[in-house]
Amino acid sequence: MNRIYLDNAATTHIDQEVIDIMVDVMQTHYGNPSSIHTEGRKARALIEVARKSVANALNASISEIYFTSGGTESNNTALKCAVRDLNIKRIISTKFEHHCVSHSLSHLQRHQGVEVVLLENCEKGNIDLAQLEELLALGNVKTLVSIMHANNEIGTISDMKAIGELCKQYNAIYHSDTVQTIGHLPIDVSQLNIHFLSGAAHKIHGPKGTGFLYINSDNLIEPFIDGGSQEKNMRGGTENLHGIVGMAKSLELAYQHMDERKTYITELKNYFIEQLKNNIPNIDFNGEIGENSLYTVLNVAFPEHPKNEMLLMNLDINGISASGGSACTSGAEKGSHVIAALNKDTFRKAVRFSFSHHNTFEEIDYVMQKLKMIYGIAVPA
Repeated sequence: MNRIYLDNAATTHIDQEVIDIMVDVMQTHYGNPSSIHTEGRKARALIEVARKSVANALNASISEIYFTSGGTESNNTALKCAVRDLNIKRIISTKFEHHCVSHSLSHLQRHQGVEVVLLENCEKGNIDLAQLEELLALGNVKTLVSIMHANNEIGTISDMKAIGELCKQYNAIYHSDTVQTIGHLPIDVSQLNIHFLSGAAHKIHGPKGTGFLYINSDNLIEPFIDGGSQEKNMRGGTENLHGIVGMAKSLELAYQHMDERKTYITELKNYFIEQLKNNIPNIDFNGEIGENSLYTVLNVAFPEHPKNEMLLMNLDINGISASGGSACTSGAEKGSHVIAALNKDTFRKAVRFSFSHHNTFEEIDYVMQKLKMIYGIAVPA
């Protein structure tokens, strides 16, 4: 069976060019980047070339990019070190952050006494910027605002420019989880009042276990992981050389092909939306599906039906990979906290389909055929 992979928000297929460069690094550049001999210096040079590549993509200074094991470590570092080192006493966030952020906030609330305030949102997942300003205007304690750029389950995009301006106006620190948007949407940190920004390679056809953290040079923190002097004394541990080089290559390719990929994937997503509307009565969608939506993500709210409980399994049996929410919690019995925060009909079945440039219109047609069969909708012979 030729499987159809529509779970690219969970992880992506590694591009062949990325694989090739990683294999070359593993085979020919085995030195420890901290060693001073020739092999070590060659490895160090590769890391610094990768750092420059990531920095250039964000229009950041090279000194502001730190390599990590992925988005989870980057977000934990930003939040927990900001509280420890920048005197943060209050964090303003949302009800639909990734668990690596929401669980970090819970930890900081329990163990550090940090006040955590979650913003209200509409049923499409947009936050209330007026409420954010009201909270920032209180100005009684040092505050950090942590709001993801685009939600990983419903795709709704936050306005980084507006949030940054509010944080600047009220002297707050701004952190954003951009794991889902790096390489898909242009981000220029020089045009944003942002202090911490997280990214990961495996969402943009790069390797798992590799990420980065942008730390604005005006807000220096101490290491989250203690050890050696790697990453300019910011993160102990021997660097994941082939992973870092692979991430830089995947980001380079993502920016090189961003416009064409966005155009193609948007057309693919809109075609799927049209087919769903035309073929499944009472279909609905979670989150934004227009301009304020990440073009790689579509969360479909299927109407009440006896087949809903086994829908994901039936899709899988028919060779279609999709998701009920974040891959990090897909094995949990509890429903999605993101969908719950939208306060919509609870009887609907939420399924996230997420796309890449590897998907095709023929695949969408096949998915629609199988959905109609599952729901007992007549399919022309």
